[in-house]
Order: sequence, then structure tokens, then C-alpha cells
Amino acid sequence: MRAKKSSDLISPTGIIKLMTHAMMGAALGLAFSLALILSNPAVANLLNDGGRQAVIVFTLTLVTTFAIGATLTGVVFILAEDKQS
Repeated sequence: MRAKKSSDLISPTGIIKLMTHAMMGAALGLAFSLALILSNPAVANLLNDGGRQAVIVFTLTLVTTFAIGATLTGVVFILAEDKQS
């Protein structure tokens, strides 16, 4: 019987992996918000009428959503990687 080892999530390497996933998600959210603004004139008009705060809220919402999703996906990947080894 193998000795039970601790999860890689609770190590410095696991934290760095999770931060990397979060940063990738944030970058993806920022790219998606830019693509959405450039490809959809209705969104661009809404943001233009809303002012600077509307742009900030729109971008931060997408960036945060993508970052949280990528972090949760990273948790699943790290746990699946633990089970395989």
C-alpha cells in the first residue's frame, strides 16, 4: 500500500501553477473583451455612451470571470495530474 502524499495544490509549486492559470485567464478575458468591442458595434456604442466607468466595469467583469474560470480549471487539472501519478 502506498503512503498517502499531500496534494500538489498545497505546495508552493501548486500555488504558482494556479497563479499561472489565473493570469492566462485574465489575459484571455482581456483579449475577448477587446475582440467583442471591435467586432460588435452595438457593444462599442453602449460603452461609448456609458463613459469611462462603463468600459472599466465591462472589462473587469470579463477579466475576472475568465480568471476565475481558468483558476478552477487549473485546480481540476492539478488534481487529475495528482491522481495519475
